[in-house]
Amino acid sequence: MSKAGKDIMLIKDLAAFEKLVNRDLRPYDINMMVMPGTLEDKHKDVDPVKGIKALRRQFNLIYLLTEGEHDVLLGADYTWLKINDLVIVPENMVYASKYIRNCKGYCIHFKTEFIQSILPASLTSEFPFFDFDAEHIINLKEEDSKGLQQAFKDILNEYHRFSYEKDFILKNYIHILLLRIRELYRPYVHRMVESRNRASTLAIQFKHMVEKQFATHRTVRHYADALHVSSKHLCDVVKETYGKTPKDFINDMLLLEAKVQLGSTDKSISEISYDLHFQDQAHFTHFIKQKSGMNPAALRKSL
Repeated sequence: MSKAGKDIMLIKDLAAFEKLVNRDLRPYDINMMVMPGTLEDKHKDVDPVKGIKALRRQFNLIYLLTEGEHDVLLGADYTWLKINDLVIVPENMVYASKYIRNCKGYCIHFKTEFIQSILPASLTSEFPFFDFDAEHIINLKEEDSKGLQQAFKDILNEYHRFSYEKDFILKNYIHILLLRIRELYRPYVHRMVESRNRASTLAIQFKHMVEKQFATHRTVRHYADALHVSSKHLCDVVKETYGKTPKDFINDMLLLEAKVQLGSTDKSISEISYDLHFQDQAHFTHFIKQKSGMNPAALRKSL
């Protein structure tokens, strides 16, 4: 786990998450693989001023909001949640929330390896809503919400019950929850498949590479060489598929990461420019002003 307050938190284990984010000081096993709960319990000690600062988890989160007010930043997308919104946060996705008030609902954190042994294929293959390109917030009908609430309750009851077979039963209850969600998610899957059929595989590969390498590799030529195509061909395919150029993609990811660090850490502007591999602070300032119309200090104040 990286240092809180200085860096965007990368939280590797559930025990650290309970302590640092939920401010739960009870002792937890560092090797814990699953943690279900209610939103009212998990949010009761969250910092009311700071909320949940930007972080990446090395485990998955699913939650269902049944009451209250809750905003959320998921990757590059910011929104206010609605009642009966189901939220799916794949591991390593940027997540933050500044405003959490009177929330009720259910949630579960789990590591992929906890359930992988009972799946016939990878988690994302079986359940496409864990893919980074998927829809991660869906609003449920009231009857569907109640059905999922029962699935969460079953997991909670088993989690708090003594059983020699607890892990195996929990895996199966989580599997049932995921199957229920997949059933509700089916219209979104069709939409995603249609979109991917239209989209070039090359463009998707480029997008995934940029998401991982944007800070250190900013030239279109680097990605074209890695994908064994010409820069012109890559530009044509990406522009046709996504409506913007590869360079725009790289710059958008840089700007997003800069905003996350400016808004959610106390790093100096010089430190952020260094972390994002700019030649110096002046080049970073020029980039931010060119893309946002503000210098980094003004942008930080606006976030």
